[in-house]
Amino acid sequence: MKKITSLVLALMLSLSVAACGSKDEPETPETPGETPVETPGEEPGEEGLTGSITVQAEEGWKAYYEAAVARFLEKNPDASVELKITGAFDMLDILDSTDPSNPDIADVYAIPADRLAGLNQNEALAPMDAKAMAEKVGGFANYDAGLGGNFNVDGDYLAFPMNIETLVVYANKANAEAEGIDLTKSIEMNEAGLNLLIPMFDAWFGVGVLNSSDIELLGKNDDGTLFSDFTAEWADLAPEKQATVTAIFEYWKKTQETNASLWDAEAAWGILDEEFTTGGTGVARISGPWDAGTFTTQAGENLEIMPIGTVTVAGKPMKHWKGGWGLAINSRNEGDDEKMALAEAFIVELMNTDYAVDFFKGTGKIMENVPADVYLSSDLSDQEKSIIENVLASYQDAPARPLFQEWGSVWDTWKNAVLSWSSVKPADAEAAYKEIKAAFDAMMLNF
Repeated sequence: MKKITSLVLALMLSLSVAACGSKDEPETPETPGETPVETPGEEPGEEGLTGSITVQAEEGWKAYYEAAVARFLEKNPDASVELKITGAFDMLDILDSTDPSNPDIADVYAIPADRLAGLNQNEALAPMDAKAMAEKVGGFANYDAGLGGNFNVDGDYLAFPMNIETLVVYANKANAEAEGIDLTKSIEMNEAGLNLLIPMFDAWFGVGVLNSSDIELLGKNDDGTLFSDFTAEWADLAPEKQATVTAIFEYWKKTQETNASLWDAEAAWGILDEEFTTGGTGVARISGPWDAGTFTTQAGENLEIMPIGTVTVAGKPMKHWKGGWGLAINSRNEGDDEKMALAEAFIVELMNTDYAVDFFKGTGKIMENVPADVYLSSDLSDQEKSIIENVLASYQDAPARPLFQEWGSVWDTWKNAVLSWSSVKPADAEAAYKEIKAAFDAMMLNF
């Protein structure tokens, strides 16, 4: 109820101003349909829901969401669901700068899992009956072992699983042949050099390299204390972690020797696209399903998609995170039984596994609770099936993504540390590591 109290106070303040004039790997999911979907209003004699809600959807998701609204309203004709077509991050930015009572913030909106802690701290999320919703949606072998458990904070489920995501390897077969790289074998980072395109300064991609040897940029112990592997002295860093840092240092040296702009936070992105285009020297790069269209334009029929572990770092397979998104309910609805029931029921319809293939076509998102063969036996294109198959394979071996709020400090700490190499000019990996250690020592002092 503290959220309701905060919102009431916020509303009273706005009225007075106006008056003045101013978590672990999920287990293998069950086949959709084993748990019946009990959408309100579909049973004979059952009354449909009433009331109205607004739902955020990105422009690219609009067609799928509209179809879900149509299905939902057919069963609940006295209800109203209005779509707010806007980017997920755009809406979250508005939420961060205002509060949940802002009418521009939808009643139901999508959130990346790593924003959960901050949104919870700002009391923006309403607890939902997620376990009951999961039973209606079906397909969850162990709800708490997957994304569902990650959205549980102190016993409250603050979002419902929308999709899983992790990075995969995209390769240009024509460029690989020209550069003499065999895509049927592992691609070793130390050997591939700049044929492997990675914006290392960006931690979103850098963690794929660091996770190969389980380097913890920022972790949290069971007692809540924070730690970082990068505060250790070089001599105390485990040999496999030293090998990873050495591989990154050697990669940086190649960018300096060839005057490549891959160590330039502004110029790197254009170079990545230019070199990956057929005829360039870029053979492989890592990214998520959302970039498939862009990379298809660059590589055309030469595009091949592989698990992220295809790339090795000092002999160890690259790994990204078990990432994902959830659907949240605005905390201003907490205590409003009509709106909460409507929001929960619409999320159930939106995540109806009967439409998992349509969901992927419309959003590029893969449902956690739908097995691969549902997608692979569908009318999706061969490339789309390859993306799904390789995302699922990469996700299986990925560590859990850090979800605590303090991790947000890592992004700039890592970026500034490795970009400093170009001006400091470290002579070897140990010297380069000193720059990383200094940055992470400073970060830890801030906590």
